[in-house]
Amino acid sequence: MQEFIETWGYIAVFLGSMVEGESIIFVAGFLAHEGYLSLPKIIIVSFLGTLMADQALYHVGRHYGNHVIDKFPSFKPRADKAFQLLHRYDTFFILSFRFIYGIRIISPVIIGSSGIGVKRFMVLNFIAALIWSIGSCVIAYYFAHLIMDKLELLPKIILGLILIGGGIGYLIFRWRKRRA
Repeated sequence: MQEFIETWGYIAVFLGSMVEGESIIFVAGFLAHEGYLSLPKIIIVSFLGTLMADQALYHVGRHYGNHVIDKFPSFKPRADKAFQLLHRYDTFFILSFRFIYGIRIISPVIIGSSGIGVKRFMVLNFIAALIWSIGSCVIAYYFAHLIMDKLELLPKIILGLILIGGGIGYLIFRWRKRRA
């Protein structure tokens, strides 16, 4: 299993970071914590994956613009939201779109079709990809560290949640019974 992870893990990180890859990054951070992958390598691989994907999507938007959105009507609501955010926040949106669930993949297409210059997008995308890859990988790594260190507390936490949930359920039951 270790050989499989070491062989395919970085490829999975690269491909996962090309799309909304937080779940892949989370798993990679856990695997890095456990010694199967290297944290610096997953940062570099995720950086390259997200940078390349967003640059490619930007150029799709720049060259094909609204034709892409018209061809896929299911993208329209997300595209409208991305357009609104881009026009309202401009640079901040370009730096942060990869952190906004649901519009990450369509955003570079929208940015490319909006007339934002290639150099400007390239610089801002580089900065944002760097922030995302370092931040996501380090957070995943330390979250895994936190979980693994606190694993012995898990049964107590689950018991506490069951007791609290049961108590709330009982109170709701009593309250509804009184109203009836």
